Amino acid sequence: MRIDAHHHLWDLSRREQPWMDGPWADPIRRGYALSDLTPHLAEHGIDGTVLVQSSSSYEETAELLALAVGDGPVAGVVGWADLRDPALAEVLAALPAGLVGIRHQVQDEPDPDWLTRPDVLRGLGALAGAGLVYDLLVTPRELPAAHTAVRALPQLAFVLDHAGKPPVVTGEWQPWADAVTALAALPNVSCKLSGLVTEADREAWRPQQILPYARHVLDAFGPGRMMFGSDWPVCTLAAGYEDVVALAEAATGQLAAAERSDVFGGTAGRVYGIGTPPAPALPGR
Repeated sequence: MRIDAHHHLWDLSRREQPWMDGPWADPIRRGYALSDLTPHLAEHGIDGTVLVQSSSSYEETAELLALAVGDGPVAGVVGWADLRDPALAEVLAALPAGLVGIRHQVQDEPDPDWLTRPDVLRGLGALAGAGLVYDLLVTPRELPAAHTAVRALPQLAFVLDHAGKPPVVTGEWQPWADAVTALAALPNVSCKLSGLVTEADREAWRPQQILPYARHVLDAFGPGRMMFGSDWPVCTLAAGYEDVVALAEAATGQLAAAERSDVFGGTAGRVYGIGTPPAPALPGR
């Protein structure tokens, strides 16, 4: 499958999105349904998607999981759960099928070491026990704590969202580059080639400003641990769906065909356990 490993949907009539905290978000301050996304998927040959939470809400997670039922493009959901809840294992067991991972907006926590708190580490351990993945939504400020958490839980698969949000807009390289390289040295973490256009100058970005950051994570993680994600509709603050696909294709243009296949589907399929075709029926069955 060709997979978009990161997109969002929301309905502002059901709940607000607290991260939309200023006029900068006005262009996307409306509802987005699956029917708004599917034409883009068809245009670019995307067979399946990973739908990612955008608010800290079990209600939203349940609504997203309802979209993963049936033959639609949503192949898995990264929802939200309270990692500090001592009963987290029971909560996860009660959620419907389709859940492949959990995410929390760590970047919004006042404590840069939030991921290393004992109750959070216990919750991450519960995710591993449930066979789920944890998506890391962090900035360079939280990357050291992310490294500590990933190293402490080798049994849990982690995915770094948006390449760790490098400061593309300023052109700075450190400490982001070294922190990402250190994280990539741990075998239980993969990385999404996503979200970079909104870390750049949203009005005047150019591919040559973004591609060095994309190629750094590709070199650090290798194609077998990289996955394309559009970050739609957040990406539309800076670029259309076709632009983020073109940017990812430019970043991976020097790779072999099998390596590009990993970035555009194979890695997401393996890490999230989605996109595997059914086994052929045995003769006579």
